[in-house]
Amino acid sequence: MKLAVIPARGGSKRIPRKNIKSFGGKPMIEWSIQAAHDAGVFDRIVVSTDDAEIAAVARDCGADVPFERPVELSDDYTGTIPVVAHAIDWHQAHGYAPSQVCCIYATAPFIQSEDIRRGAEKLIQSGADFAFSVTSFAFPIQRAIKLGTDGRVEMFDPVQFQTRSQDLPEAYHDAGQFYWGTKSAWQSGALIFGPGSVPVILPRYRVQDIDTPEDWEQAEVLMRAIADPQASK
Repeated sequence: MKLAVIPARGGSKRIPRKNIKSFGGKPMIEWSIQAAHDAGVFDRIVVSTDDAEIAAVARDCGADVPFERPVELSDDYTGTIPVVAHAIDWHQAHGYAPSQVCCIYATAPFIQSEDIRRGAEKLIQSGADFAFSVTSFAFPIQRAIKLGTDGRVEMFDPVQFQTRSQDLPEAYHDAGQFYWGTKSAWQSGALIFGPGSVPVILPRYRVQDIDTPEDWEQAEVLMRAIADPQASK
């Protein structure tokens, strides 16, 4: 059984109710639910939430909400892994047998069904614990700088000052869209960002974190540019 789990708690503070706030003409979470349906690989798509309104919206958008997420997994400090593990445990306790499980974030409006399918294929073909979305940094991280307590700058790695950018290896970061994993990897709490994982590389223009109001505004600009490329010229 291939299971999609979309975590969507109700306690977002920086962007209140962001999981169901209208984005591009539909509740934000609907983008993720629709991409999961369009991928055509899941036996079940569930939303894990502690919030009745989010649950109702999720059902209207075509997802299942078979349980209420426990309070102890609904605070600001609970990570993704225990939330997904809880969903797996619930399904096993109710007669289901998940084998591959994909966590899809509720605030990923640029997620593509084809990328989800690629992730499923990479997980199975590679024999890895996880396959998750990544994208490249726009600038070499080896030449990054930081601000000192005196307000001046210093390099994280001064040795790289004389190294040409084109001679440095490309670096990638989590794209924050989806994470395929085996049942055992999720339940064991295995490290996602480690040697047991393989990447699903996405273009940078389709990746946008949405954690702050500024992120939201930037995502809206990106959505308009993708919908009408001529408007951005």
